[in-house]
Formats: sequence, structure tokens, C-alpha cells
Amino acid sequence: MKKISKNVLFSFQLSTFVLRFSFFVFLFPFLIFSQATYTQQDVDICNSKFKLAVDANLTQKPINEIIIEIGKSFIGTEYVANTLEKGEQESVVVNLAGLDCYTFFESTLALSRCVKSGKTSFEDYLKEIENLRYRGGKMNDYPSRLHYFSDWLFDMNKREIGKDITKSIGGELIKKKINFMSTHTDSYKRLTENPMFIDQIAMTEREISGRDYYYIPQAKIKDVESKIQSGDIIGITTNVEGLDIAHTGIAIRMEDGRIHFMHAPIVGKKVQITEKPLADYIAGNKKQNGIMVLRAN
Repeated sequence: MKKISKNVLFSFQLSTFVLRFSFFVFLFPFLIFSQATYTQQDVDICNSKFKLAVDANLTQKPINEIIIEIGKSFIGTEYVANTLEKGEQESVVVNLAGLDCYTFFESTLALSRCVKSGKTSFEDYLKEIENLRYRGGKMNDYPSRLHYFSDWLFDMNKREIGKDITKSIGGELIKKKINFMSTHTDSYKRLTENPMFIDQIAMTEREISGRDYYYIPQAKIKDVESKIQSGDIIGITTNVEGLDIAHTGIAIRMEDGRIHFMHAPIVGKKVQITEKPLADYIAGNKKQNGIMVLRAN
């Protein structure tokens, strides 16, 4: 039998390794992001935001200023509801072409944190979305999602991603029984399809209800405007039974010196900045009775 030289044997082993490694590299991204749902359009929009950050040298700016610039770049984006309820199982859903009030501020904050940290690939953005959207930063099916803004506020404050400044700027204690999801299961596709999640959601609601939260009552918002910064995340509290927050967005100080509200308003509208200051905007809605405020770290 012909003897194989060491060089030939080494070349064969190296080729086999490269082939196996190439196959692994081909599969690896799929394994990492098999629980994410997005389109090429989302990738392109994400990359365009990172390009904007480079062109405007946003990395050198404070995080609240980055939030404002990224948020303003979404102005004119269509409001689209229920974008996170795709597929039969929970996944890290991204839809940057259509935003609701929650995904607007979430996407803006995620992109801004990526810019500030210098991690600006789409994969970095996906990781940051998971970090912001799920309790403890890890997705573990539907109940692990931070469905209630007050729970999100608590989690962000606990993990020092942001600081709940509501109390420190003049907030008053608010106590409320939170149970809207567990008492309106027909309104939630995942709960209708997976009744086993209801008990877990109810348990989370009890935990939220047992915590101390603070809010700025509607009548006092104007008085504390000077303590709110552009780029602060705003949750608008509601008097709807069982619910904590009715709407979300981003504070922005305009040329009139007042704090206005950058948000995705409602179906049929686009991301915009309110013509009225935040205090006046809320005063026009009978179901909105105050605000909670998070400042990004």
C-alpha cells in the first residue's frame, strides 16, 4: 500500500477541519438567532440608524441626547399595533418599519445604548432588544416579557439600565391592583392559545401590585417640568381598572422651553412630537392621570 506523506496527511486533515468549521460558521448565526423574527428591511433600517450615529458623531454625546436624535429619526414612521405577536411561539420580534408606543421608545433606547457602547451590528441590536424587553434580560417564553411598564421600570431600575426618578422629582405614592391581562385574557392572543401562561401572568401582577410605585399627578406635571430632561422615558398612568400605564413615549424639550412628548400615538397616525406640552397633552385625556419617569444610564 502506498505510504501517505506527512504533508499530504496534514493537508487532508486541515481541509477536513476547514470544511467542518465552515459548516459550523454557516449554522452558527442560525443557532444564535433562531428565536428572533425580523426582515432584511429591519436590518437595513437598523444599519441606517447606526450610520446616522456615525455621521452625527453621536457616540461622544450623553445618552439622553443620543435618544433624542435616534427618536427624531423615526418621526413619520407608521403606527402598527401588535407587532410583537408574530408566530406561534415567543421570539425576539423586530419591526422597525412600523412601531407602536412601546416599540418606539424600546427601539430608540436599544439603538442608543448600542451607539453609546460602540456595539453597532444588527446582532448587537437584537441582543439589546432582548435585554430591554424581558425580565432579567433573558427571553424565557411569553410570561418573561415585561408586559407592564411599571414592571419594566422596576426591572430597568434594578439592573441599573436606567433610574426611576419619579419619586425624586416630586412623585407621590400610588397603590393599585394590577390584573388587566389576567382578567382580559381574550385580548391577548398568547394567553388565549396558551392558558397555562395565565397563572404566571397573574403571579407577576401580584408582585407588581405589592410594590411601591410613585407617579407625578396630572396637575403637577407642569410644576416638575424643569426636572425632566429631554430623552427621559415617560409612562403615562391611567385610571383604567387593573392597568398601570396607558401610553409611553420620550420627553423632549422644545423651543418654547416646555417638555413635549415624542411618541407613536395611535393606529392611523405616525411617530410625532406633540404640538402641546406634555402637561397639556395629558390634561386633554380623561383616562390619563399622571406620569412615571425613567432616566437612562
